[in-house]
Amino acid sequence: MALRLTVALLMLVVTAAIAGRRVAWLAKLIRSGQPAPGRWDGIEKRLRAQLVEVFGQRRLLRWSVPGVAHFLTFWGFIVLGLTIIEAYGALVIDKDFAFPFFGHARWLGFLEDFFAVAVLLGLITFAILRLRQAPAREHRASRFYGSHTRAAWVILGMITLVVVTLLLYRGAQYNTGHFPWGRSKAPFASYVVSRILGDGAYNQGVETFFLLAQMAVIFGFMIIVVYSKHLHIALAPLNVTTKRLPDALGPLLPVADAEGKPIDFSDVENLSEDTQFGKGKIEDFTWKGYLDFSTCTECGRCQSQCPAWNTGKPLSPKLLIMDLRDHLFAKAPYLIGGKSVPDGATATGHEPHGAHVPESGFARIEGSGPDQAVRPLVGDLASGGVIDPDVLWSCTTCGACVEQCPVDIEHIDHIVDMRRYQVLIESSFPSELNGLFKGLENKGNPWNMNPSGRMDWAKDLPFEVKQVGTDVETLAEVEYLFWVGCAGALEDRSKKVTRAFAELLHTAGVEFAILGAGETCTGDPARRLGNEFLFQMLAQQTAEMINSVFEGREPIHRKIVTTCPHCMNTLGREYPQLDGHYEVVHHTQLLNKLVREGKLVPVAAPAGSDAQDVTFHDPCYLGRHNGVYSPPRELVGAAGAQLTEMPRHADRSMCCGAGGARMWMEERTGKRINTERIDEALGTDPDTISTGCPYCLVMLGDAVAAKKASGEAKESLEVVDVAQVLVRSIQPPTPPADAAPPAAPAAPAPADQPTG
Repeated sequence: MALRLTVALLMLVVTAAIAGRRVAWLAKLIRSGQPAPGRWDGIEKRLRAQLVEVFGQRRLLRWSVPGVAHFLTFWGFIVLGLTIIEAYGALVIDKDFAFPFFGHARWLGFLEDFFAVAVLLGLITFAILRLRQAPAREHRASRFYGSHTRAAWVILGMITLVVVTLLLYRGAQYNTGHFPWGRSKAPFASYVVSRILGDGAYNQGVETFFLLAQMAVIFGFMIIVVYSKHLHIALAPLNVTTKRLPDALGPLLPVADAEGKPIDFSDVENLSEDTQFGKGKIEDFTWKGYLDFSTCTECGRCQSQCPAWNTGKPLSPKLLIMDLRDHLFAKAPYLIGGKSVPDGATATGHEPHGAHVPESGFARIEGSGPDQAVRPLVGDLASGGVIDPDVLWSCTTCGACVEQCPVDIEHIDHIVDMRRYQVLIESSFPSELNGLFKGLENKGNPWNMNPSGRMDWAKDLPFEVKQVGTDVETLAEVEYLFWVGCAGALEDRSKKVTRAFAELLHTAGVEFAILGAGETCTGDPARRLGNEFLFQMLAQQTAEMINSVFEGREPIHRKIVTTCPHCMNTLGREYPQLDGHYEVVHHTQLLNKLVREGKLVPVAAPAGSDAQDVTFHDPCYLGRHNGVYSPPRELVGAAGAQLTEMPRHADRSMCCGAGGARMWMEERTGKRINTERIDEALGTDPDTISTGCPYCLVMLGDAVAAKKASGEAKESLEVVDVAQVLVRSIQPPTPPADAAPPAAPAAPAPADQPTG
């Protein structure tokens, strides 16, 4: 007993010293980040997120097989934590140690053994998944590409040893009579092991050996965890608790100063010369950013869903976060260790070698020397940049990475913050964006087109489209402001959507008005690209204009409807940062409401077909960013079409490639994202591809046109908005010239049904 006690206490002291030192270092490093106000506000909602995301494993369970395996392993850790206390108690207190009150309850013995077996099954599942998706064989197709796979195998081995040593010492305890549950068979796995061991006197030695072995494995595991990516075991609950809490992905955060307060761009003349715009060095990130980097599990779920990565681009959200983490840890001596950078230190990158992958920017400079301390956060190979510019500008801000991350890392916020620094401080961005910025600044639209053409879409409509300032003085006279958007007013394909939606509103008797030539870009492309100055200029101007036409109406009655999810997101989710408070809905939401209320009654199948096969593409800014999935699908069904889903749809939908203002940038690497998406759509053999976003309409339409030109798509295939699908069902198809006259209706049509 004295030997057991001595060894157990020695292991505890050594582990506490080594692991404790690392934990203190990590805490100091994370706390050294910039302030992040509001991360503890709304504690009830945060605790609810803890229950759902951590204890309920909601995001992990979206992937059924690995999700269930992780669920069992997670709860196994919690339940088997009791066995660790039991084992240590048997070593240092009493061989017959058991928890007071419930320690001898049969249900506890059964529960512990059940999860011991469940964890083993989970570990076998993980091993099979890792072997099947081994990066050495699958390369970029593996979600583990770029992860520290050797460390993962070590951890799997350590957890396996924890469970195996547990069952062996418990089996021996059963035979020696030190088992808390006596001769009960409720701890079924321990009982089976006891029968395998037999009743020999050697069980005394087996019990002691495997009790000590389990403690050694567990203490070793604790040390490995705090020095590896499995740090997420401890940090994930904290990261989930302090995450942002919007509905869906929500708005971008405003540019903040050194104290974490939003910068007032209306008073830029009084800003300090030291004011920081965006993130240009690792020390510019907040403590929440540091926590994000440290929490990454390297699971690759974000990487597997990223449209850029899946089409051969250099951006992997996982590798980006890993590079930031590794750079943070390597630079720590200069951040919290008191180490100073020598004068004249420079950074020169080199080609990654060894186990590193080509996309790993951190591998260009390793170690914690002066060159690590002065390297640029964003830069090419020659400069030793942590993040390559091609990586940074490949992001479409689709949100797939954030949506799938099981530990709630905020990839998009970090990417946009780095873009902000590149645009506003370094003036370093892709050259083709010059035209976009010029058009937004001078003409109020990204195509640099004359704003006088914003009303061309309404020409020849058989009804009047009211304009604020011309037909109505304020919006007090109508129910909705119809925000047409730049694409809806100026892009030819989107003009058809605008007309179709206006016709549907008129048919339903909805009173609406538009701003006409007075409308300008909301600033969405500028903000996603990091040009916060330009966004603020456009947004302040637009918010003031909208507030003036809504004057006298409470914010909850300031109703705006738009056909563009990007405008919807910016007006509804980001303008409140500029005192612009409106109730903004997408046109599919309003149309669905009108159909439900019977104000729009579909009376015919679309385009003369009894049941067209339609597949729906979820716009990222409608779905993931705003959580709208059902209304467009319900409208397709209401229009009499047969909806066939693509393999990736709803919250796992594939981006069209236009978000993050990528619509105005050329794709020079890998496969075009819109082509990848159309290939997936063609797999459903649709008659029509529908969507609910003008960006998606353009990107998918261009890809279909290319497929038709190469003979890979049928000529009749079309890409249309859901409003166009619906309007065809509202307007009966024109019969052929030689068709017989239609029979008289059996009953009068409803009063709100169109007659032609």
